[in-house]
Amino acid sequence: MLCIDLTNFRCPLPLVKTKLALKTLPEGEKLQVLLSDRNSRHDVPKYLIKEGYFVQEVSNSSELLELIVAKSNREQR
Repeated sequence: MLCIDLTNFRCPLPLVKTKLALKTLPEGEKLQVLLSDRNSRHDVPKYLIKEGYFVQEVSNSSELLELIVAKSNREQR
């Protein structure tokens, strides 16, 4: 599983970096995404769900949102 720590970035960079990571991720692999920016914590999961990715929220505190994204589900919509 590939992990991208985007906690040091502010919107819209986390969304852009997540999109780029998903493009290079092999089919069937998962991506762990760490977000801290308030807007990104809203926008990134919303985009992923809209695009048909399976998104699992691992943890959600006031400081950090941790997501697991399954790439393969996007092709199965």
